[in-house]
Amino acid sequence: MKIVFAGTPEFAAEALAALINTDHEIIAVYTQPDRKAGRGQKLTASAVKQLALEHNLPVYQPLHFKASTEEGLAAQKELAELNADVMVVAAYGLILPQAVLDMPQYGCLNIHGSLLPRWRGAAPIQRAIAAGDAETGVTIMKMAAGLDTGDMMYKTICPIDATDTSASLQDKLALQGAEAIVAVLESEEKLKHYLDTREVQDESLTVYAHKLSKAEAKIDWSLDAVSIDRNIRAFNPWPVAFIPLDESNNLRVWGSMLSEQNAAGKAPGAILCLDSLGVHVACGNEKAVCLTSLQWPGGKALNPVQINQTQKLSAGNTFA
Repeated sequence: MKIVFAGTPEFAAEALAALINTDHEIIAVYTQPDRKAGRGQKLTASAVKQLALEHNLPVYQPLHFKASTEEGLAAQKELAELNADVMVVAAYGLILPQAVLDMPQYGCLNIHGSLLPRWRGAAPIQRAIAAGDAETGVTIMKMAAGLDTGDMMYKTICPIDATDTSASLQDKLALQGAEAIVAVLESEEKLKHYLDTREVQDESLTVYAHKLSKAEAKIDWSLDAVSIDRNIRAFNPWPVAFIPLDESNNLRVWGSMLSEQNAAGKAPGAILCLDSLGVHVACGNEKAVCLTSLQWPGGKALNPVQINQTQKLSAGNTFA
């Protein structure tokens, strides 16, 4: 089949790599325009674009597909002329209007990192960890105009471990997503089967995974230890949980685990002790969390041994 692929980050690149290794013809790759990144703020190609160029695949980077502008109409016309059998979309980042969704012969298929209809939206992996879900997975759906409202065609299951961060869970789901889309597109007959047997989402089970913000990554010590630990893991690698040091500087928290230290009678945010495991801090339920990786402004992330060596923290101090 002739496939158009649309995606941007590593999560999507994993699926593109898998499709490249099939007998299908990738006739075009769509990805977000190059963005400035890193300290030098150099224009950087997305993971998907880099992979596409390595395999000499044609790359398209429209700003949008809005029919209200000449640029958007031109992008739609360009896509329509490709005459694709199917379009695969994974973390692309652009809204696709109904006209685009209807262009390929078999429509547009999305690789979504959750078990729909739970966690529709921008941050399904992070929200699943923060909520304490025992499992998540990947849903392949036939895209509709609404936000992740399309009919479900194929699902995989992925347990969420107690140590999973958004980074580690995303890696697992990227592999599952790649395997899932290859399975759905194994043949034209298989694709037709999955389209014919697709399932409408139960709207009563819908939960939205709202976009992450930097502000919500501030640790709230009044929360229970379990919630704080989940949030720290959910916000790694972005926006990264933090503790304010002053009005303009934050202490970034990259890792944590639940602590067995006794926090009874201690104020939330109070440092109980520092040891080989990390920094043990009292939380709102008189339980404690252990911070295992900290990064001071201008420095690198430190492990427990390095944190102790800095002598910047001590028992009895209280985090804001």
